[in-house]
Amino acid sequence: MSRAAIDSSLKDILVAVLGIDREIADAFTDESGLFGHLPELDSMAVAGLLTEMEDQLDIVIEDDDVDGEMLETYGGLLSFAEAKIVAG
Repeated sequence: MSRAAIDSSLKDILVAVLGIDREIADAFTDESGLFGHLPELDSMAVAGLLTEMEDQLDIVIEDDDVDGEMLETYGGLLSFAEAKIVAG
């Protein structure tokens, strides 16, 4: 899966899980803040986000994989997803 395809899928997941407008998701850059910046992405939403990422991207996310850095920015989340898919 290409980085562009992962990016598109990840934005679809964020729209579905967080209920944000697609235009907001489409505007995300690597530096866009997520956890602590988007009110929709609270600790309860993180579990749903990770579960949906596993289902839609066909990856397994272990508890040890999850840290604040991964969720801090969109670029961090995208890089995490990309690494999981490549390692898959």
